[in-house]
Amino acid sequence: MEVKNLLNWRRSYRKFDESKKISKKDKDEILDSIKFASCANNRQTLRFISVESEEKVLEIFENTKWAASLSNEIGRPKIGERPVYFIAVLTNEDKKLKFNGIDEGLVISNLTLIAAEKGIGSCIIGSVNDNKMREILNYEDNFSCEVVIAFGYPKIKSTIKEINTKEDQSYYLDEDKNYIVPKYKVEDIVRRI
Repeated sequence: MEVKNLLNWRRSYRKFDESKKISKKDKDEILDSIKFASCANNRQTLRFISVESEEKVLEIFENTKWAASLSNEIGRPKIGERPVYFIAVLTNEDKKLKFNGIDEGLVISNLTLIAAEKGIGSCIIGSVNDNKMREILNYEDNFSCEVVIAFGYPKIKSTIKEINTKEDQSYYLDEDKNYIVPKYKVEDIVRRI
């Protein structure tokens, strides 16, 4: 897939085909993308947990909040729609730099783009409780988890709709229950000098 098409397809997916598992080979290739991410001063302070067991995946799922723009009954995946794989992104609290958020964004972009290339959808979830994640994933005290990424094969479509900056940018479901994601027109948010 061309990069522009890949970027267009890589949206947040919140309904997955739970019966379709992700192969070990695909998980390994997704994880391998970590090493290609740029990071501040090449410090590589982030750590990751590949949550692969069905039991742990379900525990993570039960402790996440989904789709802030939608009601829980519409936005949260139901049985048969839940993700089949998670990656937890851990921040080293002892080595926190002002660029940590940028580093996280770069590596998450790699993880989700490689997944998208394989037809695997993802959803970046920041509504997690670090204490609960620590309890489930058992990581060191000097790390924290503020983001997990859900993966699975999408059961829905997600489409961009261009809008102007005065319109509501909240995503919503169309009549077929597919996601519509409003995005500002480039000419409205970029100033050329």
